[in-house]
Amino acid sequence: MKFAMVGLGRMGGNMVKRLLKGGHEVVVWNRSQAPVQDSVQAGAIASTTIDDLVSKLSGSGTRVVWIMLPAGDVTDAFITELSEKLSPGDIIIDGGNSNFKDTIQRGLAMTAKGFHYIDVGTSGGIWGLTEGYAMMVGGEKEAVEQIRPLLETLAPAPDLGWGHVGPSGSGHFVKMVHNGIEYGMMQSYAEGFEIMKAKKDFNLDMSQIAELWRYGSVV
Repeated sequence: MKFAMVGLGRMGGNMVKRLLKGGHEVVVWNRSQAPVQDSVQAGAIASTTIDDLVSKLSGSGTRVVWIMLPAGDVTDAFITELSEKLSPGDIIIDGGNSNFKDTIQRGLAMTAKGFHYIDVGTSGGIWGLTEGYAMMVGGEKEAVEQIRPLLETLAPAPDLGWGHVGPSGSGHFVKMVHNGIEYGMMQSYAEGFEIMKAKKDFNLDMSQIAELWRYGSVV
């Protein structure tokens, strides 16, 4: 499947590489050029401007642009500019950590212009390249079905690790809850190790305990 990826940070860049390995054709754009060249070496097609990106998607039917940009003004500005270049029926995907309330409003605005807007809460970090990504997808069912090949390639397995969870905004809402759970777990680990470290009379080895907890422990 041919599509474009915008934003080639640690997540976006690795997602491009996984999709290329899965046989997809990826047009890439990034504000700085070094990540673009890295993706090109992996087999991607470079674009220098948004106009160039959209042009290189022409002839592929419905144009699909996947955005991995910082939440807020950066994403808003890019989507506004991009929407002036696309045609009704094209698909915009926000795979970043946007506020779900912003996503709902963007979805309404893009739908009014005739576009399909999909939010994909994406988890997997730097390990996603080899292990696959978990993706919580919000948007119209018909549009989600059109990008199914991308989701199945990015996921740990075609039928595992991703799902259409509901309408516009729901993917980012579920990802927000996911992040809250994740951060709570990380804080618990930090507090637990700090408590053990403070018990000076036991002279506990933090590395030893962390390693032994990796095997058989419920934490």
